Amino acid sequence: MEAKTMTMDLAGREFKITTGPIETYASGYAIVSLGDTVVMGNASMSEKGKPGAAWFPMFVDYEENMYAAGKIKGSRFIKRPGRPSENSILISRLIDRPCRPLFPKGTTNEVQIICSALSADLEVNPATTAINAASMALMLSGAPFEGPIGAVRMGYVDGKLIVNPTYEEVEAGILDLVVAGTLDAITMVEAAANEITDDVLLEALEIAHTHIKQICQLQIDFAAQYEITPIKAAVVEKDATMVEKVTGLVTAEMLAGVSGVTKTEVKHKLHEIEETVLAQFTAELEEGTVSEGEIKDTINSLFEKSMRKKILEQEIRLDGRSLTDVRPISVVLDVLPRPHGSVIFQRGETMALTITTLGAPGDAQVMDSLDDDKDRRYFHHYNFPPFAVGDIKPLRGASRREIGHGDLAERALIPVLPPKEDFAYTIWVVSEIIKCNGSSSMASVCGSTLSLMAAGVPIRKPVAGIAMGLVMDKESGTYKILSDIQGMEDFAGDMDLKITGTSDGITALQVDIKIKGLQLSLLKEALAQSKQGRDFIMGEMLKVLPEVRTEMSKFAPMIISHKIDPEMIRIVIGKGGETIQAITKECGVEIDIQDEGIVSITAPDQESGDKALQWVKDLTALPEVGKIYDGKVVKVMDFGAFVEFMPGKDGLVHISELANHRVENVSDVVKEGDPLRVKLMKIDEKGRNNLSHKVTLTEGDDAGPAPKADAAPSDAPAPEKSHSDEMPDDEKHTDEGRGTEGTPVPGTENVRKVNGQ
Repeated sequence: MEAKTMTMDLAGREFKITTGPIETYASGYAIVSLGDTVVMGNASMSEKGKPGAAWFPMFVDYEENMYAAGKIKGSRFIKRPGRPSENSILISRLIDRPCRPLFPKGTTNEVQIICSALSADLEVNPATTAINAASMALMLSGAPFEGPIGAVRMGYVDGKLIVNPTYEEVEAGILDLVVAGTLDAITMVEAAANEITDDVLLEALEIAHTHIKQICQLQIDFAAQYEITPIKAAVVEKDATMVEKVTGLVTAEMLAGVSGVTKTEVKHKLHEIEETVLAQFTAELEEGTVSEGEIKDTINSLFEKSMRKKILEQEIRLDGRSLTDVRPISVVLDVLPRPHGSVIFQRGETMALTITTLGAPGDAQVMDSLDDDKDRRYFHHYNFPPFAVGDIKPLRGASRREIGHGDLAERALIPVLPPKEDFAYTIWVVSEIIKCNGSSSMASVCGSTLSLMAAGVPIRKPVAGIAMGLVMDKESGTYKILSDIQGMEDFAGDMDLKITGTSDGITALQVDIKIKGLQLSLLKEALAQSKQGRDFIMGEMLKVLPEVRTEMSKFAPMIISHKIDPEMIRIVIGKGGETIQAITKECGVEIDIQDEGIVSITAPDQESGDKALQWVKDLTALPEVGKIYDGKVVKVMDFGAFVEFMPGKDGLVHISELANHRVENVSDVVKEGDPLRVKLMKIDEKGRNNLSHKVTLTEGDDAGPAPKADAAPSDAPAPEKSHSDEMPDDEKHTDEGRGTEGTPVPGTENVRKVNGQ
């Protein structure tokens, strides 16, 4: 393919498509860049269909190459990339969802799309560039792809919408929106938001589509430069005679009778029709001229058409609900005795068991990805076992769908979580989908909200979610929007809009369009209808748990936070980590220290937490001039004795300050290891501590109780001591011109027991 290049301005950055100097043997390939971010898209399509394919065999992968950002994989032992990161999987899904509906229905040709990040400027997220690269590669491949599609990201900062915002702008704003679409309509939306309004969201979508159309036109112009050999879609045609016969056997009355509140009821009535029809094909089945699967697929197709017709013409749904009705909701709190928060949220037949676990700050997940090295203090996992839908399948780890749904629920709740400064715990939420008949991801959001509240996590506001559907007559344009769709309405419908939010705005959004696109006016109507459903669901949730619990589970760890001078961090850690390891081992706690000096102690109970806190306080306390301490002699010299009067801190008791009488030899008075009460007289300009034992002999206990030098457990390794106070005899450590008094450690102490109270 001859190398060609086209460019355009995209919101102030150069957007470029080229086919050189890199070349591949893929059916179609393109290098797409936005600024210094460069993504190579490769699309390959087989010329023949895959035998026995029951679904469109398209495979999409996004390769998150660390070298693109000049980074080396963080693991010390494994440098070659292995399993794709969650971020790579999420971007792969972003590419797949707008592309898949633009292939002919029933296509069985194998299609593979691989998008590889070759360069990343670490300013703008490369996901939309990857979507654009995939579309361009498909356009050049000759695949029966009804594109192109374009994609942009939108942000909202200080009341202003921004096209392709930087990471910093996304972080500072309240919207992170990815939009994909064709020249005519929007085909996919993915958003994280902080209570954004419908009006702002719709305006963002409108601006996004303006730029999407420009991207699409550039792809059309670029593809027009090449002679592209089309690849014909291999669509398995059903036996026309069989279809005609089945259609004649299955009457409208039979199909109209297929309804029921539960999935089992509906399936039972469908099975009765299948058995009736199969009995009429006994000879053909024995001869092998038709298959049982083909007959059942035809019946299912007739059933879906009947269901859609009833919705469009009579507004009658499969389970008898109106278009706006939400299925019955039930909530069961505290299902499990030991987890810190557990709730069952059930809507209709869909049941989510959601569990909250609270851990230490050190339990946060360390991200090792192309553009994110942050610690993840809140993470949500969504599990969808095969028994949830009555299937039998091997367990092979989290699927892409599970990762995607977990990410959606996570994004929905992030805006309402307490800041780390107020709630230092690492938060892990798991949604186990026990039973499913549609909208399980939204059940997960509702269950997770209640689980967090039950665990005592002080979220700002509760969040509810609902899945909206659409049935549209493509010829007349007539449509009906459905609230809280169940499984069969999802499979046979034209849209799956998942939307979550508080009473004040949207927190997350995901829209999958199964038709060629969606007009903004229709989406506006769906958003308004979804608000009614969310409000109803929220009301049902708050009937059971109106507020966040003020007390945590007795099995949840407690966290004590204490501020120390950052210069003292090395003392708490100790040489080679000896000191901090001794504290954690003896007290049975976990300790995390931030660079700014915040020490977080995660303890199983108050006693062990207080013990570790006191140890840290003793290690980091500053000497106070004029205070009396119970110390221990650590070294004897000719001119005096060095005494450790606080953990890790020692000073010199000059020979003249050892007794009320003249001392000829220091060893006549003290020996190494002897306890010795001393008073801190002065701290000189070099930070050396001047001590006196003599004055304590006359002052006694007038200065108050004296902290002991060995306040920390005796078996703790002592911090490394340099005895920097050692001086030759000619420096007598007199009191003349010696230093100033010490000052307390800056900052405050905060002991958090429950909810930061």
